[in-house]
Amino acid sequence: MPLFSKPKYSTVTVKKKDIPHGLWTKDPITGDLIYNKELEQNLLVAPKSGYHFPMDAATRIKSLLDEESFKEWDADLTSVDPLSFVDSKAYIDRLETYRNKTKLTDAVVSGSGKILDIPVEISVMDFRFIGASMGSVVGEKITRSIERATESGVPCIIICASGGARIQEGILSLMQMAKTSAALARHAKAKLPYISVLTNPTYAGVMASFASLGDLILAEPGAMIGFAGTRVIKETTKEELPKGFQTAEFLLEHGLVDQIVHRRELRERLKSFMSVMWPAEHKG
Repeated sequence: MPLFSKPKYSTVTVKKKDIPHGLWTKDPITGDLIYNKELEQNLLVAPKSGYHFPMDAATRIKSLLDEESFKEWDADLTSVDPLSFVDSKAYIDRLETYRNKTKLTDAVVSGSGKILDIPVEISVMDFRFIGASMGSVVGEKITRSIERATESGVPCIIICASGGARIQEGILSLMQMAKTSAALARHAKAKLPYISVLTNPTYAGVMASFASLGDLILAEPGAMIGFAGTRVIKETTKEELPKGFQTAEFLLEHGLVDQIVHRRELRERLKSFMSVMWPAEHKG
């Protein structure tokens, strides 16, 4: 009989605790969990992979414009249901839901401000509001922003992000493509710069109009950009599409984007470009 018996260990089952909601975000490329405060300090860019998470309009404006220089315009413009789209009440209710959820009146914020002391008119699209779809209010606010830039003799910047035209507003939504493009033509005639910044995603009517008309077209890394979605194009053409089709990197390689700019560098890069592009006679 052994002098010492084998000790018996009790087994403790530890339940995996749920990660508190709102504290961590998963990097879709590496799978790493990123502390939200760290992510915010890094302008919503994953530290390891460089993945650019979506950024809301207010945060974007804060990251680009000089402190306390931004003055919002046309904040009171709100969408209605001009076509009584199918289930009219559903569209009105949806608009109200997104207004309450995002604290925005529609999918774009426009205003005047300064980027490192250079005055600009800027419009920032916010994908949280019905996928930043372009309805009559979005088109009107962007058009007014362009016209203010022309009248004031300052550069115009549009931060683009959209799934396309807002189907609930039909032809009135599609008309915004022509309206914004005409305003940009007048801006160009005044020899004033327009810089378009394409973020993820920028598609359809927005890409087919003002997003692709920049004197300079910049894009964030990895942004998906195009007119129709990959699946639609593949089914229509019956062709196998190239790898990375519709990414910012693919479009840069094929000459449809001028530069890919990391979010942390965008503010300084915009200043550099505007310093060269903005006519000396307007700088007074």
